[in-house]
Amino acid sequence: MTIKNLVIVESPAKGKTIEKFLGKDFTVKASMGHIRDLEKKDLGIDIENGFKPTYIISEDKKKNVNDLKKLAKDAEKIWIATDEDREGEAIGWHLCEALGIDAKTTSRIVFHEITKTAIEAAIKAPRTIDLDLVNAQQARRILDRLVGFKVSPVLWQKIKTGLSAGRVQSVAVKLIVEREREILAFKPEESWSVMAPAERDGIAFQIELSKLAGKVAKLKTQKDYEKILGTLGIDTTGISYNPSKRGGLISEMKAPLNFELVDAVMKESARTPGAPFTTSTLQQEASRKLGYGVSQTMSIAQSLYQNGHITYMRTDSVNLSELAIGAAKDFIEKTYGANYTVPGGRKYKNKQANAQEAHEAIRPTDIDKTPEKIGLEAQEARLYKLIWERTVASQMQEALIESTTYTFSPQQASDQSWTSKGEVVKFPGFMKLYVEGNDDEEEADSRSLPKIDKGEIVDTSVLRGLQSFTRPPARFTEAALVKKLESEGIGRPSTYAPTISTIVERGYVEKIDKKLAPTDIAFTVNDFLETSFTDMMDYKFTAKVETEFDLVAEGKLGWVEMLERFYGKFEKDLVKVGDIKGKVQEKVGRACPKCEHGELLYKFGKAGRFIGCNAYPECDFIENIHKPGEEEYLAKLKAEHEGKPCPAGGTIVVKNGRFGPFLSSSLYPEVKWIGKILDPKTAELEKKHGGAKCDQCETGIMHVKNSKRGPFLACDKYPDCKNAKNLPKAAETEGGEAPPAG
Repeated sequence: MTIKNLVIVESPAKGKTIEKFLGKDFTVKASMGHIRDLEKKDLGIDIENGFKPTYIISEDKKKNVNDLKKLAKDAEKIWIATDEDREGEAIGWHLCEALGIDAKTTSRIVFHEITKTAIEAAIKAPRTIDLDLVNAQQARRILDRLVGFKVSPVLWQKIKTGLSAGRVQSVAVKLIVEREREILAFKPEESWSVMAPAERDGIAFQIELSKLAGKVAKLKTQKDYEKILGTLGIDTTGISYNPSKRGGLISEMKAPLNFELVDAVMKESARTPGAPFTTSTLQQEASRKLGYGVSQTMSIAQSLYQNGHITYMRTDSVNLSELAIGAAKDFIEKTYGANYTVPGGRKYKNKQANAQEAHEAIRPTDIDKTPEKIGLEAQEARLYKLIWERTVASQMQEALIESTTYTFSPQQASDQSWTSKGEVVKFPGFMKLYVEGNDDEEEADSRSLPKIDKGEIVDTSVLRGLQSFTRPPARFTEAALVKKLESEGIGRPSTYAPTISTIVERGYVEKIDKKLAPTDIAFTVNDFLETSFTDMMDYKFTAKVETEFDLVAEGKLGWVEMLERFYGKFEKDLVKVGDIKGKVQEKVGRACPKCEHGELLYKFGKAGRFIGCNAYPECDFIENIHKPGEEEYLAKLKAEHEGKPCPAGGTIVVKNGRFGPFLSSSLYPEVKWIGKILDPKTAELEKKHGGAKCDQCETGIMHVKNSKRGPFLACDKYPDCKNAKNLPKAAETEGGEAPPAG
């Protein structure tokens, strides 16, 4: 049967949406992603012959390719409609090669959104496969294969079998390792703040010490704090100190003080809305506001795109079309009023000079399809709402903020300056709809101040001193790592999610409280690669490679020339590292207690890092590595839990796994029961408040669970029963210290 028009896309979901718009004269079929790749058994690249690749059709794609071949033979016209980025262009080229059709004459269509208007416009303006884009993707694939195939075996030989290396992957691990070393080397510095709670006209505010004799007040010790109390005529004998929620000490006492307002400064500032989403900013904001992982965000966004709800989700452009700007303006005026609109619309510019590929930012395909009207469910609804609000807010007026700073002088010490700061929103602008998330773990509260005239006296009755310590830099979240990779010019929108997934799957990184922490092997591999492959591990060099890929895509640099530039130095590094004999192993600094003549080394096995003798296999001495305080903690857990009946059979035993101690059955592996060990705070709360029968399903038991907002009670039959309750108010202040990490 003759087919008038055969349109080939990447996914069936995308194909179904497009087929609805094109009508009966068009047959839409999916390639199911990439159909060809470099052969897997060997390198698949002829380095001596201009890096010529050997591509094979994946085993799981052969039937689909044969079906497409048959359809192509019967088609009067073939259209390649794969995604508009380099990856999509390469898939289109591979399709032409595999199906035996000419890439120079086959119609290639691209569109930024899957809507009837966009698809019909694309059909009217076809082009051919852009070989420069194909070559850029091909150069990336070949270069990454060279690194993976050449460096990974070196790691097997020098460190441990099964390790892997990658151009972007290894640099991402380096960022995480360097951050961990910053944390380990961090030395906290003590400081004290002094404040007096005040109230005027029903508005509570705080007056805080800021200057001493015109210089910034720097109270570094408890002595400094008590010295200030003395200057205010406060008796410092018998002051009591208690632990604060922030980890320092807090002192609160009755101290009648009189503060005269000596200066008041009011400033009005404008706050501009953030740009519409790019891939990386969507990943970051979805993490902050929705708690989504990077891969999760991209999977949901892919579904929204394929079903025609949003524009293409792999982009580093912040541009919006004139049509989208106009639609947003109409919606804003109709919903909020003309004073919330921006005459002519607001246009954004990319901060990165190498932003490319997509024509627009991520936005809804139809602004009038509000989150309430579109009818999506669960995760898709939440992500769509985020994208919709960010897009509309980007076209709204600036918010006007009035900041007020009061400067007071205590009558008891006129050479001191105390300040109180507040702000009030004079005109909400875009903030009426959307406020951007913040990476800071603790966000400052914005508070208004009461009206006070110069010369007025404010009386206070309490004085509070608070000890605090500087904090180490935080471990990267997935979103924070994406932000760092982007700022360093490492990778591209399409690479962030797979890179993070890879370093977790390969065991270089583990997630602890949603933060990325390096494993022991990550430190060893990173240090070895930094010493042996300095160019590959250099941030600037990695970013330079991305720039060269861009030049290839623009037709300004040949892909073979680009690979030759890279491989020359890379090959020399491979030769040098090949001359290093033996494994890279760190010495413990002790003799082997078993054979007495051997030396102990840090080694790696399936269960992780351990200590072994260098005389292995003649000497099989092994010693586990425990973190500080871990042995004592494990002994305490064993005394508390072991020997008790296991609910699934046998008795309970305590085991220590990769993610810390856990409970298991003595009948393992026949009984695969696992029990979670609660930290002391949660265990105490569970003892007091858990164990009651669920009042909704009447079969489950209510247990104490933890969340970002604190502990709560939930039914153990979740997700079948979603009963959840707040703890009694008194329970919020209960608890103790957490155990050492396992």
